[in-house]
Amino acid sequence: IIIETTGLADPAPVAQTFFVDADVKDFARLDGIITLVDAKHIEKHLDEEKPEGAENEAVEQVAFADRLLVNKIDLVTEEDLKRVEARLKTINAFAPIVRSEQSKVSVDSVLNIKGFDLKRTLEMDPEFLDTNAEHVHDESISSLSICADGDVHMMLVNEFISDVLRNLGNDIFRMKGVLAIAGSPEKFVYQGVHMIFDGEFQGEWESGETRSSKLIFIGKNLDKATLEKKFRECLYIPENEPRIAAMLKVQLHDRIGKQLLSAAHRD
Repeated sequence: IIIETTGLADPAPVAQTFFVDADVKDFARLDGIITLVDAKHIEKHLDEEKPEGAENEAVEQVAFADRLLVNKIDLVTEEDLKRVEARLKTINAFAPIVRSEQSKVSVDSVLNIKGFDLKRTLEMDPEFLDTNAEHVHDESISSLSICADGDVHMMLVNEFISDVLRNLGNDIFRMKGVLAIAGSPEKFVYQGVHMIFDGEFQGEWESGETRSSKLIFIGKNLDKATLEKKFRECLYIPENEPRIAAMLKVQLHDRIGKQLLSAAHRD
């Protein structure tokens, strides 16, 4: 297990390696990513210019976070704190901010936050997802959300996600959401970090609950209009039925071809 301390109060992240024999899943789960922010020096780190092609680690650590601990608040003014917190929200609008002195916080603030428990995504309300009002300080880093009522088709969603990971994987720090898949009584919830993606069906839709999809993206150079347009092409609506039919036809031909090849091998 490699545990990386993402404390921006330190000059650089520190990695420690522990070796265990048991399956990690048997005794542990990834609860969330917590980033410790030095309130006095964070702006300098965020503004630090890197060589061409290199990433700003401070910006990435803020973007990855499920929770932000703004430390050393005793060394800055309230005005400074408000400015710093506003800056952090332009990078990651979805991570709650907790203030601290000498890194002292309640255990409840850093444990059992369920940042990677995808069920938490289902509790997001429209106000939580609405980032249109956020002022963006760094135009290259942003948080955005997409909401769409109605069902989506799984094959179209697979194509959409594959396209996003293939073409935007390096630019998307985090993505997560809940999807209403046509034909499924359960919600499909997912989480992604760069080019790593994981999702599963969790919890049925309540009786009378509006079936809708909610997606969150945090990354750099994100084009909301393009992402939203491509996602709406996944909706299970008459306009998209020709694409669905074409994909089903290709899938059927592939299946028949594999069956014939298997039969030929047996013969």
